[in-house]
Amino acid sequence: MPGILPFARMALALVLAAWLPFGASAQEAFKEFKQLDTTAKMPKLNAFIAPGSATQGAALHEVEIEAKLTADGQPVEDGLSWYVFSPIAGADGKLPLVASARGGAAAFQLAPGDYLVNVSFGRAGVTRKVNVPDSGKLDKQVMVLDAGGLLLNAVSGSDVRIRPDQLRFSIYSSEVRDDGERGLVTADVSPNTVVRLNAGTYHIVSEYGDVNAVIRADIQVEAGGLTEATIQHRAAQITFKLVSEAGGEAIADTAWSILTAAGDSVGESVSAFPTMVLAEGEYSAVARNKDKIYQRDFKVEAGKNTDVEVLMKNEQPQEPASAATTLQQEPQPSAAGERQSSAQAPLPSYEQLLPGSGTTGADTD
Repeated sequence: MPGILPFARMALALVLAAWLPFGASAQEAFKEFKQLDTTAKMPKLNAFIAPGSATQGAALHEVEIEAKLTADGQPVEDGLSWYVFSPIAGADGKLPLVASARGGAAAFQLAPGDYLVNVSFGRAGVTRKVNVPDSGKLDKQVMVLDAGGLLLNAVSGSDVRIRPDQLRFSIYSSEVRDDGERGLVTADVSPNTVVRLNAGTYHIVSEYGDVNAVIRADIQVEAGGLTEATIQHRAAQITFKLVSEAGGEAIADTAWSILTAAGDSVGESVSAFPTMVLAEGEYSAVARNKDKIYQRDFKVEAGKNTDVEVLMKNEQPQEPASAATTLQQEPQPSAAGERQSSAQAPLPSYEQLLPGSGTTGADTD
């Protein structure tokens, strides 16, 4: 599939929609979506010039400059940030800012000399050295960003739409540093948001909900185009209810702990009917109400949002109709002369079911 590199731990179907060649139509595509790091459209302007940056009495020359996404593309009309620096570091070790501007093409009044000009377009940017001659007119400067746009979205299962407030993306560099981490480019990106990036490969982390539904993918961003990617989550939204009978009202003041098949806790809540997004797999729902603990095993299937009812009964039908089991009851007095069986192991307490108690299965990554 063009534009996507294989990722070993990835359980997803990633669909790249049309890659739009960057021209007038592509510029419109960039404007149709909410954008990161945009600025209001501004005309070409004579930008801010830092006081004292020009030699007193020196003749200033107009330097016109514009930016393109690709060498043969059209000039970017807005959303640019321009910064002009002196190449000689100041006393603080930093390059002094000489001038700045925002908008599209810019025109600076600069004294003769060398400058470093930086232009950024969202998360994309490039720096170039510019020499302003003592005399004569300087040709218009054109800077090529070699950048494109990335628009991310996701579905649950094959085609179940995910509410935007439940979905977040983080974009990382593709290279892994010596410490084993990747450089973060931008975090908390909302779906249907165009992120402007330099051309290259990026590592995308998609989070559905806030429990364990996380998908990773490597995506190629092409210069001069808008890359649209839809990530497929293998997860579903589950609502839990403790009820006295099937289909009954949820019982308030219930503490919940959701465990994986290995016994690891992935989510906790104190609510009558908490809702969690869980990755596909097998789980146990443990409900505590008035010092009694009930449990039900259940299975999450991708894209199948459902309710899980835990019944307050000793014996329950098996999945999928209902499957709740009372794990711990109030102690019952023994009948006179009745001997307790020594063969039955004691039931675990609620504290023993919590992660870190030493009674659960082995930890997993």
